[in-house]
Amino acid sequence: MTILVAYDGSADSRGAIEFAAKHLAAQPTLVVTVWEPLLVQLKKYPLAAGAIDPGTEDEAHAQAEQHAREGAELAMAAGLSEVSYRAVADNESIWKTIVDVADEIDASLIVTGSRGLAGVRSVLLGSVSNHVLHHAHRPTLIVPPVKTPSLKGLAGR
Repeated sequence: MTILVAYDGSADSRGAIEFAAKHLAAQPTLVVTVWEPLLVQLKKYPLAAGAIDPGTEDEAHAQAEQHAREGAELAMAAGLSEVSYRAVADNESIWKTIVDVADEIDASLIVTGSRGLAGVRSVLLGSVSNHVLHHAHRPTLIVPPVKTPSLKGLAGR
């Protein structure tokens, strides 16, 4: 079976990779980065049509490939083996694309961070990880953000 790790370059998605490598038995791993083609962006955000540059689609795809490759490199460096990566175009929603790819490869587990790069959109529309959790028909691991030590207590030292 294969582990699918959703990766978008955010700190939470990095934490998800590190957690998976530390706590899961070595299995083939697919790192997936989902990107939104221009037509999907126009359908989702019609009021932003004038602000979307058509030349950015190739850039978005290239950036997604770069993120996916970066995620695979992080996964290998963290100790996961047989790591591959894929940038996948979102035709409907990011969460659905993740679930569809997991179904396609018959993933034994989906791993994702609790928050990604969506920011304010995820507050308004619900987070990708929440949707994956409720729509995937397979085990899903949502890794919370890594807590960093507070600097307050260190100031007086």
